[in-house]
Amino acid sequence: MGVKIVTDSTSDLTPALAKEFGISVVPLTVSFGRESFLDRVEISTDEFYRRLAAEEIFPHTTQPSPNAFLNVYKKLCGDADGVLVITISKKLSGTFDSAVSAAQLLEKPSCRIEVVNSEVTAAALGLLAIWAAKKAAAGLGLDELKKAVTEQAACTKPVMAFDTLKYLARGGRIGKAQGLLGSLLSVKPVLTMSDGQVAPLTRVRSMNAAIDVLYNFAAGHRQIDEMAVEYATTPEMADALIDRLSDLHPRERIYRTTVSPVLGAYMGPSVLSVSVMGKT
Repeated sequence: MGVKIVTDSTSDLTPALAKEFGISVVPLTVSFGRESFLDRVEISTDEFYRRLAAEEIFPHTTQPSPNAFLNVYKKLCGDADGVLVITISKKLSGTFDSAVSAAQLLEKPSCRIEVVNSEVTAAALGLLAIWAAKKAAAGLGLDELKKAVTEQAACTKPVMAFDTLKYLARGGRIGKAQGLLGSLLSVKPVLTMSDGQVAPLTRVRSMNAAIDVLYNFAAGHRQIDEMAVEYATTPEMADALIDRLSDLHPRERIYRTTVSPVLGAYMGPSVLSVSVMGKT
């Protein structure tokens, strides 16, 4: 029966990718005032960014409840030898704790459940889930898979180019990039993740220069196992970046996805990101 893979919606896996690799995605919730929506389930990315631009209400987000994970565990355990859950960094969200609590609530489980704190988010988390699903399909057992995913997480990073940091700052997720808030308005910050939280990488004068940084980050890898490009509202910029990256990694193996509503609440509408799993 094998191991089933579960992640959360901050992985930015599209429904098509989740279906292709047999990955179960537990959604977080994004809210505008008293209106709440399950991420990518009850609100689309297009609708979210339209509202983000049009409304004065700043959206907020909520982690999944333990019960949301529990329902998925119950569904999967009947057809699995084990379930591996890979979540957003616990320094950014309480999602990891909900996933662990749900495993403890499962009465007389018919399969084992293990939870991994990825220490990343966005497409970097999605790449870990995809990689884990491939290894599970190849027959890797739960203990081996958990160890392998934990090791892979150490060499899986997102690099994100922002038009503005105001959304991260307002949402309280700015982490080590706090020092960039005083930058000139014309400066475009480029961030990554370090030790499970957002961290500054560099700052440039234009989004074109930021795209160069994203490309050079990917080009600095001597081995690329997986790669993804994601965007919020600028698909043409994502396509241009994929065109350039295709000389480093086969174009058909570069996953193209959009920043989910939950992450969009912090990243804003003009973010562009590349995530790479591999060795530098």
